[in-house]
Amino acid sequence: MEDSMNRPVLARSSRHRVLAGVCGGLADWLGWDPTLVRLGYILLSILSVAFPGILVYIVLWLVMPDERDAQ
Repeated sequence: MEDSMNRPVLARSSRHRVLAGVCGGLADWLGWDPTLVRLGYILLSILSVAFPGILVYIVLWLVMPDERDAQ
């Protein structure tokens, strides 16, 4: 499902899912490669001593709808 600006809805990906699909969903929404988003997330998490990155991931996992439910 896309909004009026032809941008996909922000939702967890079911196609690019590794754990919960959060990074894959962000990649789809931004139009980026899912691998680059995952690497960026890991790098950012390591540089921030991991805890904030894990917390943000869990919050996004709970808040973002699944791609199958968002359609």
